Amino acid sequence: MTVNSKKHNVSPIHQQAICQAEAPAYLFNGAAVSYQTLSQQVIALAQQFTELGLKPGDRLACISHNCPQLLQLYWACVDTGVLFCPISPRFATQQIVELTVTHQYRYYWLVPSVAEQYAELNIALKSQQTLTQVNFDFHALSESKAALVNLDTAVNAILTSGSSGTPKAAAHSLANHIASAAGSKELIKLSAEDSWLLSLPLFHIGGLAIANRCALAGACVVFEDKNLALAQQLNRDCITHLSLVSAQLQQLLHCAEKDESEESEEDDCLAQVKAMLLGGGAISADLLAELSTRDIKAYTSYGMTEMGSQITTGTARTDGSSGKLLSGRELKIIDGEIWLKGECLFLGYLAKDGFNLPLHKNGWFYTKDLGHFDANGNLCIDGRADNMFISGGENIQPEEIEAALKLHPQISDAIVFPVNDTQFGTLPAAIIKLLNTSNNNQEALPPEAELTAFLADKIARFKRPRCYYPWPEVSSAGIKVIRKKVIEAVKA
Repeated sequence: MTVNSKKHNVSPIHQQAICQAEAPAYLFNGAAVSYQTLSQQVIALAQQFTELGLKPGDRLACISHNCPQLLQLYWACVDTGVLFCPISPRFATQQIVELTVTHQYRYYWLVPSVAEQYAELNIALKSQQTLTQVNFDFHALSESKAALVNLDTAVNAILTSGSSGTPKAAAHSLANHIASAAGSKELIKLSAEDSWLLSLPLFHIGGLAIANRCALAGACVVFEDKNLALAQQLNRDCITHLSLVSAQLQQLLHCAEKDESEESEEDDCLAQVKAMLLGGGAISADLLAELSTRDIKAYTSYGMTEMGSQITTGTARTDGSSGKLLSGRELKIIDGEIWLKGECLFLGYLAKDGFNLPLHKNGWFYTKDLGHFDANGNLCIDGRADNMFISGGENIQPEEIEAALKLHPQISDAIVFPVNDTQFGTLPAAIIKLLNTSNNNQEALPPEAELTAFLADKIARFKRPRCYYPWPEVSSAGIKVIRKKVIEAVKA
């Protein structure tokens, strides 16, 4: 099914309800909900919006982990022009309150199933005079006609990673999401018979992109079942598409190999998987070889919130390159810095009155990301301009060292930062996260001599860390690690 290109149309889920009413729109704990039912739920929710006084342009903060209600709210916002503003409940109470004030959210919904767990948060939000709590009947159905929507109207505001200060809220239109999904589908084929695991949160652009891709293709969104191992859920729900980081992939393949050796009932857990979108940098040759033997297509991508998710995508490679530019996007590199524009470019950051879109000459958006194209025309990300530091007169790009460290078989993540030194000014130090996170302590880290030897043929000598720290216990509000938070925890 192809979405009508007119400026006004019904949203993708209502179109799917017309074209394939009984097809599954989403799976939750193994139970399917059809596009027709989802459409009727969303229309009923939109009616409740009006009854509660929510108007087009109002900002609705939705504080929840992934759940069917959050998906319903997103599509109801698309129908009504209310802005879907999802927030991770893992943020600290004070930070959530600050976000509602900074971004001028007028209404908030807190998932009822965790009311006791977030009682303190609810009290703090209710104390805000400019904020009104709203509750909905998510079981209500309506057979009314779906509303026409303007594809260029803002439908969501997704928080950026906020690595330096309060997260900004990037707004997108349905037209942005349609362009993003169209580019993604050029390489990662998705049809009505497919299903994509919603392993990324809907308060992250990667999770929202999965919801949009599936609705536009008529495919099924599959919510994670926390009561099952990933291999078990792949088997039960016949999942065809996955978004994973390298560490998750390694654990999944290990599980599959173990099951096969034991002739387990789960030995076919990867048989139906068609495609994997992998994050987290370079993928080891062993992992790629294993995927190849299973005929699973693996892709890596460069993306960002402000561009609606994917910008470049390509077949996964051991060099960590991010593939070629997808349609609907434009990219240029000036002095090693990446600039972007195109159909996917967001409407701007939430401001007091509308949106603030910080563009430079001829409509280009400055990303602060560093990169270059390799000989094959694949984009390679070199790090962030604002992460670089100088050691003994040499420029140090932490991401280069981190990528090398993550090639070590025991390391799942690494963050490199400068420590003061009387001779060189600063020297690189590294924070290490092991694959076995239960053993993240100093004694469990590989010896410094071993790591130095491991890096010897990968990076220049002056770039090798002089000391290593275990990964601290810090909370994360999304799928992106907050560098500043981890580094501060180690320094403390």
